[in-house]
Parts: sequence; structure tokens; C-alpha cells
Amino acid sequence: MKAIQFNEVGGPDVMKIVDIPKPELRPRMVRVRNHAIGINFADNFFRQGTYLVRPKLPDTPGMEAAGVIDEVGPEVKSLKPGMRVAGIGLKTYAEYSLFYENQTIPLPDFVSFEEGAAFPIQTLTAWFMIHVSHRLSPGQTVLVHSAAGGVGLVAIQIAKAAGARVIGTVSSDAKIAIAKQYGADEVINYETQDFAKEVMRLTDGKGVDLNLDAIGKPTFEKGLECAASFGHIILYGRAGGPPDKLDLNRLFPKALKVSGFVLFTASSQHDLMRQGTEACFNLMKEGKLKMVVGKTFPLEQAPEAHRFMQSRQSVGKLLLLP
Repeated sequence: MKAIQFNEVGGPDVMKIVDIPKPELRPRMVRVRNHAIGINFADNFFRQGTYLVRPKLPDTPGMEAAGVIDEVGPEVKSLKPGMRVAGIGLKTYAEYSLFYENQTIPLPDFVSFEEGAAFPIQTLTAWFMIHVSHRLSPGQTVLVHSAAGGVGLVAIQIAKAAGARVIGTVSSDAKIAIAKQYGADEVINYETQDFAKEVMRLTDGKGVDLNLDAIGKPTFEKGLECAASFGHIILYGRAGGPPDKLDLNRLFPKALKVSGFVLFTASSQHDLMRQGTEACFNLMKEGKLKMVVGKTFPLEQAPEAHRFMQSRQSVGKLLLLP
């Protein structure tokens, strides 16, 4: 099969297209013929050797894909060959991938393969943060950083469906329209405005109840400034670098809560995964949630796709098509 591999950590150019054998089935796993592959910012860190999961060289990037089950391994009970599925796993930048049964998601007929590949990580990340880590209530105000990105656009829609007011931040004026198109009530260009001051102005000095921060160092400290009393900041990425060490005394005056989130921790909890998946598919069926695919690339153009992602020009979800 065709796959992307890298033999050393580094920039996008370390990735090459190669011919390797199909992955061998293991117990409790299925092998999927990929039709579309999700690209995540964490793939950059994996390629650089700085992610939570370290590469074992030579290695293949990728954490999600959608396609058709080619074969099922021993002990798999609920899945059959020929089923349309999406999955969360490893080494998905390839024509075939392995997924554990409990991390494989059967796709409804109304969900395309491209939507399926865009669904698992960005959508479940947003849903878990909003409804499990925080338990959003109607009328609360949510700040969504990187609001025009994959997780950002989904988070806006899920928060709006729950009755929240949403303020988004973006890195350029060109991204304001799409964030508003998918439900953001106000959008701030954090490159040209002090977003913390603007948030306080927009909320009449109250601040935001929930802050979803995938950026890190450039945004975290200011996030503390514009949090409401009893506000909650969830750090789920570090696209701008890890934030400085937190002074816990900063939390006391407004009784703030700071937490971290990574989907791989939540994905091991089968009942919660099923609950989140069903809730998000229902929102899609009701027309309240749409997967926004910003751009697709052939599999062999993975280096170009990573360069485009790092350029900060992208909106929505980026996909590879094998």
C-alpha cells in the first residue's frame, strides 16, 4: 500500500510517500481501506517528535480517517467487513489503517467519507470540552480561539446549539466571515486587537464563562484577564507554544478553573464516546452542525498540506485523499 513515512524528525519535507505492506490485523482491531484522512495540528508535533506519543522511526503520521472496513480481527463483535466507518488511531496517512473496535465509529448514511474523516477528533474534542469538561448551560458566554479552524468552527456550532453566546478570535480579517457564518456572535482579530480588552467590552465587564484555548502562550495569560467569575479555561493545544508556568494565586480573585484536555484520554471511555458521537450525529442530522472541509490534498502531497496548515491560511478541516 501507499503510505507517508518519515525516517527522521523535522519539518514537512521529512515526509515521503513509500510502498509498504498493509498493516497486519490484531485482536480487537479492524483494518480500514481509507477514503479520506484527517489532518490535525498535532500531526506537526508528532512529526517533530514533540507530541505526547513519540514516533518510532520510521513512522507514519495521522490519527483519524474514514473508509470501508476491509477485514476484522479476532474478538471484534460489533463491526463487519464492508461497513462505512471513521476511526481514531495511529499511522492513518496511508491507504489502510488499523483501529480498535471501541475507537471505530460506524457512519450514518447521511455522512460522507470526507465528513467522516473530519468528524472524530475535532468534533468529539469540542463536544467533550463543552459538555463533559465544562457542562455548558444556556446563556453562558464561550470564547473560542482559532475560531475558523477545524475544532473552532465545530465548537462554535455545538456551543450555539446549547444556547450559548459565542465570541471567536481569528488571526486575520479574512477569517472573520466564516466564523460568523457558522454562528459566532462576535469575532475578534487577535493580531490587531487586544482580545482580552475587547472581550471585556463586549461582555460589559463580565468576561466569559468558558475559554477554549488551543493556542497557548500568546493567549493564555490574557484569557485569565477576560474570564468571568467562576470562569473555566480549557487548554487543549499549544499551537503558539506552551504557556508560561501558572501562578495559582491568579485563580483566587475570580475563583477560576483551569483544565487541560486531550481526546485520547476520553476516547478510552466507551459509553462517553458513544454518547458524544450520537449527540453530534443528531446535531448534524438536524442541520445544527456541519463539518467544514477547507481543502483536500492527495496523499502524496502531505508535506504541502502541512506547510499550508502551518501558514495559518487554512480554515476548517484539511484532509488527505489516498
